[in-house]
Amino acid sequence: MARNIQERIKKLIIDERLPSGAPLPTEPELMKLLGVSRNSVREALKALQAIGLVDIRHGFGTYVGPMSLAPMSEGLAFRTVAGHHRGEDSLRQLLELREAMEIGLVAQHACKLPEEELAVLEALVDRMDAMAEAGAELELAETDRRFHAALYRGLRNPLLGEVLEAFWDAFHQVQRDLMDVPQDPRVTCRKHRDILEAVRSGDVLRAERTMRDHFDHLRTRVGAAAQDRAPDRAPGREQGAEQGRERLRAGRPS
Repeated sequence: MARNIQERIKKLIIDERLPSGAPLPTEPELMKLLGVSRNSVREALKALQAIGLVDIRHGFGTYVGPMSLAPMSEGLAFRTVAGHHRGEDSLRQLLELREAMEIGLVAQHACKLPEEELAVLEALVDRMDAMAEAGAELELAETDRRFHAALYRGLRNPLLGEVLEAFWDAFHQVQRDLMDVPQDPRVTCRKHRDILEAVRSGDVLRAERTMRDHFDHLRTRVGAAAQDRAPDRAPGREQGAEQGRERLRAGRPS
């Protein structure tokens, strides 16, 4: 029943061609339109809000939500962390998804970038060099993110941009939590400059090769992190569950 109401509200948004931020009918109007109780409407709206499809503004009404891929990013990150703590190779799996997308995209688009977009990429790599010299890891990571976003911005595909952002968010959230393997920021900068020069050359095979080399470097770090949490050193299921219960009883984070 609840799922059916959610689907009908989603159909209403589609049929009425409502954009993000548009007001939805009021609760009484939805009750009448759908022939259901107030509680049923509220339950459905809360479920849709949880996945970003509607935005409930108390005292103002309910609006079409941002419809972003943030819930997907959170789900990817949680699934990867949980799998990693069970001894699964989930971080590598997430990395391979991102790698498959970026290698395909760099071959399809990046070697056709105009000079103004290449100049943006060069400025970002120069900034990465400066951040590496200053030891500013957070700023370096953010500039790294902006480089990859700028590389594909010319595709003029907002959905693709959101998907890449979701993969980036999930991977780097997990990376912060799981990867204690130190990295040399100068290597990170060099890999990105190699990508820039390959793209500038217009050589598709070279661009693919440098992007693959970049991900090979990441894969090495992921592998080192996975070895630190190998299954034979991870707690057994019962032991791990008991440890989790103890942390909950004590109110301590993991």
